[in-house]
Amino acid sequence: MIRLGLLITKRYRLLSVAAILDVFESANIFHEQQNKSPFFEITLFSSDDQPGEFNDLYTIQPIRDAVQQNLILIPAFGPGDLQVSLAKNQLCIPWLKEQYANGAEIASFCTGAFLLAMAGLLNGKEATTHIDAALTFASNFPEVIMKSDAVVTDDKGIYTSGGATSSFHLMLYLIQRYCGKEITLRTAKMFAIDMDREQQTYFGTFTPLQNHGDGLVNMAQQKIETAYQEGRTIEELIQDIPASRRNVVRRFKQAIGLTPIEYLQKTRIEAAKKLLEQTDQSVLEVMLNSGYNDLKSFRQLFKKSTGVTPKEYRDKFNISRIDGMRNNRMSKRMPQNI
Repeated sequence: MIRLGLLITKRYRLLSVAAILDVFESANIFHEQQNKSPFFEITLFSSDDQPGEFNDLYTIQPIRDAVQQNLILIPAFGPGDLQVSLAKNQLCIPWLKEQYANGAEIASFCTGAFLLAMAGLLNGKEATTHIDAALTFASNFPEVIMKSDAVVTDDKGIYTSGGATSSFHLMLYLIQRYCGKEITLRTAKMFAIDMDREQQTYFGTFTPLQNHGDGLVNMAQQKIETAYQEGRTIEELIQDIPASRRNVVRRFKQAIGLTPIEYLQKTRIEAAKKLLEQTDQSVLEVMLNSGYNDLKSFRQLFKKSTGVTPKEYRDKFNISRIDGMRNNRMSKRMPQNI
């Protein structure tokens, strides 16, 4: 039997813990239905001295009393300042490092990867996290090989997943590794999980850091954000900044983790995404209104940034089209008047 330890971190996301328990308990049930022993011995752990119970079903054990685990799962953190969440969970780090050194595999879900990175367990390894937290992650942990578009990563016994529903793909990945394809398929069907998602890039939203404390960089950001539609080069946009271009680029990269040209591209692509979501403008109109003037180049940059073409993005996320499809499905279900 596989010893599976679920770390109940401080400020965890309840949905993440509930999903993990539901999926791995289901895998156990499927195996028991075949008159076999459960795959996983599931134990919940906490850094508290007297942790208590979880949902009246599990007694949470202190990590100081934990035996060696085969697999440890770290749930996503809930909303709020990630730095505060990490500070509250520092007592878990020595335990995670010891468990890994003694042979345990460790998987983090969504923003749970930040705890693995703070422990140094991701240094030199590939990792992913919620797409909207990837830039912050990369800035804080430069020794980690960030794969922001990846749904799941697997590197030397350390696993990570992207955000939200990507967590289910990592659970399926682990179940297939430990339980085989048959149980994996039954689990996927039970939870209605599409097993063929290969990237999460198109779910991202560009929300750049603003409170970094560098007034010159804030000035450059404002100029880019107010004039990105004009189609000017980055040199033209920041020419009035009272500093050399080299100094602006250096401070920009240091404060935000991007160069000014990368920031401009992301600002324009984000504007294009909103137009594709909220309007019926043609792809040509979207291109012009987001600051580009070459259709082929725009399509290439858009696909590189999101993983899909502008048309494919519109098909997935355009609000009026989604509402139309929903209304059409509803009308087909309504009884017809005779």
